[in-house]
Amino acid sequence: MNKVIDPDVLVPVMKEQLSAGKTVSFLPRGDSMRPLLRSGEDMVFLKKPAGRLHLFDMPFYYRRETESYVLHRVVGFKKDGSYVMLGDNNSAKEYGITDDDIIGVVSAFYRKGKMYRVTHPVYRLYCNVWFYTRPVRSLFITVKNRRKH
Repeated sequence: MNKVIDPDVLVPVMKEQLSAGKTVSFLPRGDSMRPLLRSGEDMVFLKKPAGRLHLFDMPFYYRRETESYVLHRVVGFKKDGSYVMLGDNNSAKEYGITDDDIIGVVSAFYRKGKMYRVTHPVYRLYCNVWFYTRPVRSLFITVKNRRKH
């Protein structure tokens, strides 16, 4: 049985462990990273970022405007040094996320009994395909939804 812990209690412990060079794992909640991560089922492993994040990195960060913790993907960079984030299952990008907001970055995840490292070529292919087909997928979903009504 999984126990749900208030993020405001858990995050300071996570930061402490990450600062000490340790890896932290947890089961993310929510559907924003579907189909890659399933809410409460797939485990992610975080490490402390080694400098600036890269395209398709998956950071765990604090979003000030909603006062929530989020796990999304880096899909762009702004001139001011902030990141553009997007959940795999979301259509609206998030702006204004800075390095100070980042708690950790996913180094691997456990899905259906198998460990996947974010450096694995198949995972990197997934990131590229999922990101670059987003406009086509969005159009498909819009058409599909209109047919239902």
